[in-house]
Amino acid sequence: MTNKALDNVGLILIGHGSKLPHNQENLEKLATILREQSAFKLVEIAFMIRNIPTIPEAIDTITKKGVDKIVLVPVFLAAGVHTTQEIPELIEVKDKQSQLSKRGIQLFYGEPIGADQCLAVILEEKALKALDIEWQHRHVRFKGAPIATYPATSTKIYEQSMKLIHPEIQDVLDKVPKNQIPIIERVVHTTADPEFAKLLVISDQAIEAGVAAIKAGVKVITDTKMIKAGIHEARIQRFGGEILTYIDDPRASKAATEQAITRSTAAVRLAVADNADNAIFLIGNAPTAAFELAEQVKQGKVKPALIVAVPVGYVGAAESKEAIAQLTTPYMITKGKKGSSTIAVAIFNALLAMAEKTNP
Repeated sequence: MTNKALDNVGLILIGHGSKLPHNQENLEKLATILREQSAFKLVEIAFMIRNIPTIPEAIDTITKKGVDKIVLVPVFLAAGVHTTQEIPELIEVKDKQSQLSKRGIQLFYGEPIGADQCLAVILEEKALKALDIEWQHRHVRFKGAPIATYPATSTKIYEQSMKLIHPEIQDVLDKVPKNQIPIIERVVHTTADPEFAKLLVISDQAIEAGVAAIKAGVKVITDTKMIKAGIHEARIQRFGGEILTYIDDPRASKAATEQAITRSTAAVRLAVADNADNAIFLIGNAPTAAFELAEQVKQGKVKPALIVAVPVGYVGAAESKEAIAQLTTPYMITKGKKGSSTIAVAIFNALLAMAEKTNP
């Protein structure tokens, strides 16, 4: 069916209805998107209960716009009592079809959304966004809108990105040891900010220490659940390693309250007490975690294999990273107030890839 043939087709989106305003607002937004970008220009919304217009009201409204076909689509995830019994009853399908056919109007009833591939793409993007992991928007665009062409695989996306990134950071790459280049590339790629090529500081033997620790079955300790979620734990487990975060440990909450310290400080103390020698610490959010870890190292209470400290913030972030840089422990930091958990993830994932590449 061509776009022109759809000029006289009315689409009605059917929602359940809710006391909360978001239900109606979302359905109205979907209708607006369809009017502006899809082949359907006559789009109305309707609700089973609570909200208006009702389904019969929406049908009456759209019939006055000169349509010869009406298609109703339930905006529900799966088929059920609502879509197979209640909505058809509300539409009064048989009676309505008889009435409308006398006026030369055909009535059609569509299926719910179901397990559609496009929905799977949306769910993937929502999950990646929640994890603050870089993602490439890859929805199919509506007919009539320009279709963006994206590389077919993440590898091709990365390769294409590197071609764009290298000219912007080549002056830095020319001055650093070759084994630092994958780390710098990954951080710049993750942040889309070439400045990080200059802000990233990697101490002597930091990369070698990190790779060796991973291959030895390292304990990875993170200051946030976000960092933990951004790392593919199964890849670490192949080496016999594990990822731990103590920030939500009840012992950390209790210690923070009783000792008037931050939970991040308490979490570091817990990690050290549980034996964090030869561990890799990834700190991307809390300057107090970096300060505490630096103090624990100076006191000889823990000997990490590597510290990645890239917390972000205006208060204490720059100073906490400088405290780490004063240690003899191998480290990677970002200078100044810039940083993030995603950078910590990017650094570790680059190290993990190195370990996998050199693993016999």
